[in-house]
Amino acid sequence: MIGRMAERVIAACDGASKGNPGPAGWAWVIADGTGTPTRWEAGPLGTATNNVAELTALERLLTAVDPDVPLEIRMDSQYAMKAVTTWLPGWKRKGWKTSAGKPVANQELVVRIDALLDGRSVEFRYVPAHQVDGDPLNDFADRAASQAAFVQQPAGSGQGSPQPPKSPAAKAVQKAAPARKRTSSSSSSSSRTLKAKFPGRCRCGRSYVAGETIAKNADGWGHPECRTEA
Repeated sequence: MIGRMAERVIAACDGASKGNPGPAGWAWVIADGTGTPTRWEAGPLGTATNNVAELTALERLLTAVDPDVPLEIRMDSQYAMKAVTTWLPGWKRKGWKTSAGKPVANQELVVRIDALLDGRSVEFRYVPAHQVDGDPLNDFADRAASQAAFVQQPAGSGQGSPQPPKSPAAKAVQKAAPARKRTSSSSSSSSRTLKAKFPGRCRCGRSYVAGETIAKNADGWGHPECRTEA
């Protein structure tokens, strides 16, 4: 466990599910005073949903940091953040039922996170995912979680692992780019991309934001690299 520190710790956590549900992974990262990643950990979840991966990433981060250390946690999952900051008090009052009277999804994880948050100083900060000039810590956690989901192996600074690379899907796009440039105009409709008018979620389980480039795939609209991967 990361011990007592005088200053507030800046951290990010993220989860990934390639299929939602599908092969999933989680990751967290902690930065030093300059914003440089210093400690991180990622792990596999087998087959799980994106929401489970996001909550697991938060639970693992809170477990790794001493409860006396003030935390700022950056996340791109509105579900995970709202679950533990907005919806949780009402769920507890209703005996872990939703406003519709249904059992709370992923209750065991939420209960564990609730216990880990008790009595500690935590500030949650929402950061949009997959932005060109987005939050570097969130991007780090996203890449580490995606790598864990793909390879289903644990990694982290404590194991001497190299920092997470670009996702295999992104590499596939880079390698395939010259071939796509040589395609004939007859295939242009199947490779068409456009700017998203509204935020949404790709088949890989990761979200995209309004203005981000997306492409049509078999399951709807999503990241161009996920269409190529399929």
